[in-house]
Amino acid sequence: MIHLKNDHFQPLHSREVVYKARDLVSDMDASVRVARIANKFVELDVSVDQNELEQLTEKLSPIGPVDNIRHVFEEEIDKEQGITDGIFYFNNERFWESHEAFEGVWKKCFGREKEIVQGIILMAVAFAHGQKNELSIGIGMLRRVLEKLGTSPSKYNSIDIDNIRNRAIQMQQDNKLTLFEI
Repeated sequence: MIHLKNDHFQPLHSREVVYKARDLVSDMDASVRVARIANKFVELDVSVDQNELEQLTEKLSPIGPVDNIRHVFEEEIDKEQGITDGIFYFNNERFWESHEAFEGVWKKCFGREKEIVQGIILMAVAFAHGQKNELSIGIGMLRRVLEKLGTSPSKYNSIDIDNIRNRAIQMQQDNKLTLFEI
């Protein structure tokens, strides 16, 4: 996962950015799968040999300077650390990474807790779709968010579940994804 600083792209540019990135690295053995556009960065999901990472980031510099690089892989993580990481990533518009962190938490949950965490994951996924200019998919995810959260308690650790539930309802009514922090 590569984050490039963003000063002008919007989610509607997602497809354009991914095509540009693919063109920029076309002479390399690299794959650019998707671009998600956040307010402060462009997130590129890429595959490249570790030895070619520096060359790849140089070639992508016309899109923006490097903000962050993270090797994302399924890892065993402490449940509390997964929650902390998931909240951090969500609040910093790194929704795909939030999804991944909370998925590690979800694997350690049972019963009703598992459904609550899945609701949080689905909210992150809704925003990740929004970052790819897939508004209808993101809005559609909100129905599933509400199904999973149901009438669950109003708090999960430090996360205000009532706020997530209320935001999901409002976003459905407005037919718009509106950023918020958890």
